[in-house]
Amino acid sequence: MTNELFHAAIWEKAWKEDAHITVKKMKSAGIDPAHSFDQKANTFNEEVFSEEGRRRAKRIMSWLEDQGVAFKEKSILDIGAASGGFSVPFAQRGANVTAVESSLPLVELMNENISGLTSGTVEIVPVPFEDIDIGAKGWEQAFDLVFVSMCPVLIDWESVEKVLSCAREFCYMSMSVGPGEHSLVDEVWPLITDRPRKTGHWEMGYLLHLLLLKGYAYQSLITREMKTKVVTRATAFEEAISMLKLFGLPADERIRSIVSEHLEKNYPADQVTIQQGGRFGKVLVRLQSQNMYSREEG
Repeated sequence: MTNELFHAAIWEKAWKEDAHITVKKMKSAGIDPAHSFDQKANTFNEEVFSEEGRRRAKRIMSWLEDQGVAFKEKSILDIGAASGGFSVPFAQRGANVTAVESSLPLVELMNENISGLTSGTVEIVPVPFEDIDIGAKGWEQAFDLVFVSMCPVLIDWESVEKVLSCAREFCYMSMSVGPGEHSLVDEVWPLITDRPRKTGHWEMGYLLHLLLLKGYAYQSLITREMKTKVVTRATAFEEAISMLKLFGLPADERIRSIVSEHLEKNYPADQVTIQQGGRFGKVLVRLQSQNMYSREEG
């Protein structure tokens, strides 16, 4: 066991073959990761640029600054940039951002969101990162910061190496840790089945352990983040069905009927309050100055 614990090749193989990682669960549920936000792009954009969404971006950027990351006149590769929730504030702080996003509805919204920028730049690359030839693009060690926030591009160690290869100083990666939490799913689960939920989304464990074994210097943070929102019954229904599919349940007529009846009975005013979130992991890899950073010394 000790040999396996400290054998990087074993961890690489385990991650690649793990059937419960996010992307594989999405695909098994019939969800295309590259276009999973196409139908809800407008709603997502509103959340990202809401007051709470802006506060979240500010918190993460402040954490990065606490580790020595600067933005002004820096080059940033934002992978899975969505509608620009981070690309826009990066540019507002004076950065030159290359934003990779494969969802065309989100790309259209990002174009709108960057139209009023008065500082920095944002260049949009509207293709999946997986399809980009890093060498042909001239992206090898080309960016001061590579930023990957909650994007399903990190599917195994090979994909991590591709991301890391673009970074010159820092590489930030974040992802879910363990199964997501959703209050409506909690309500309907015992009505549907008595079996325990399937766990998953442990990619952060693979990532941190392999970074350790391969000699990288990094800071990591695991937190539990929750948000409360009010949506219509129709929106709540679609969310619940989508999450139930990710937990391995079929979206058959019986389950759809149970969820629909629960919503009609318990939310007659067509306003469903949902608490959603879970644990999230962040890691910042230091590629140049690998010593502990202090703002006072910096």
